Amino acid sequence: MITNARVLQADWVPREIVHRNPEKNLLQTALQPVADGGRPEDALITGPSGAGKTCLARYSLQQIEEERLDIHTKHVDCWAASKPFRVLLELLDPVAPTHDIHRTTARDTMLSRLRDVDAPYLAVLDEADQLGDPGLLGELYSIPKLTLVLVTNDEQSLSGLFDERLRSRFRSGVHVHCDSYSLDTLVSILDRRARGALEPGAVERPQLERIADAAAGDARRAISILRRAARRAMDDEAGVIDGSHITPAIPEAAREQRQADLERLNDHQRAVYAVLANADGGAAPKAVYEEYTQRVSSPKTKRTVRDYLGKLQSYNLATATGEGPARRYHVVEIDSPEAEPAAE
Repeated sequence: MITNARVLQADWVPREIVHRNPEKNLLQTALQPVADGGRPEDALITGPSGAGKTCLARYSLQQIEEERLDIHTKHVDCWAASKPFRVLLELLDPVAPTHDIHRTTARDTMLSRLRDVDAPYLAVLDEADQLGDPGLLGELYSIPKLTLVLVTNDEQSLSGLFDERLRSRFRSGVHVHCDSYSLDTLVSILDRRARGALEPGAVERPQLERIADAAAGDARRAISILRRAARRAMDDEAGVIDGSHITPAIPEAAREQRQADLERLNDHQRAVYAVLANADGGAAPKAVYEEYTQRVSSPKTKRTVRDYLGKLQSYNLATATGEGPARRYHVVEIDSPEAEPAAE
């Protein structure tokens, strides 16, 4: 049944993006000058989890790579590389020697090598709010040939990474926002994935609609459900994917996504999540912070912990109820209604 498993991976980038034309055009307008020898604009891509932000960013880099050979590009996942050393090493990899760089290498040495790059360089910093050093973005923005595309769930999550000078430059750049996908759009995305990955007729529109409805606008989850349902159909030696394959695939995909997101949390975010997981009936923000400070040796500020709570919500790891003094945060259970929000 599965003819090209790669197409059913969430990080696969299609040859053409047909469901984000306004967003695609806006980002390409910002970056396109580099293909003509001009200066591209810094850009910010925001939107909820599963809204196609990463796919849009990587697609745009690929398009520019095809137009000019003398342009460097790099996509950095700041979940995996949040420390300055790792970020700088990732950025140096395609443009300068790294064989002599070690963890003891001075940061200025690595930055100097980036400044020596003599061709335009476009870099995507995905999940940029995960960066662990407020000064790093300022140093990267000062590199003449480097243009940054920052990807995050919301602009507010980056507020602690900028001083006033950088905030002004940041706000003058291009802001591309991706809303959650509608059900019809998500069905169309799944249909294109199915045609590229499965045998003809392996899945029909009613099944794709059910998957899209369960995913509630999250393409990452929808693709995971389709992949797991296809594997179940193969195990059953079935010719088509039906409800018996989709029903168990829905919670399986939710658990898979939950585990992947938990593994990507940094130590402080994981400590905040642990506080919520051990709080019967939820926890107020003040109680979360007090318990969090007991779990880590060098606690972050209250504002940073609030941002962490927002991050957990954006990835459906936590939810909040009530307002003001009555506000409580809870972990989201896989089988709870919050784990599968209603489609818009």
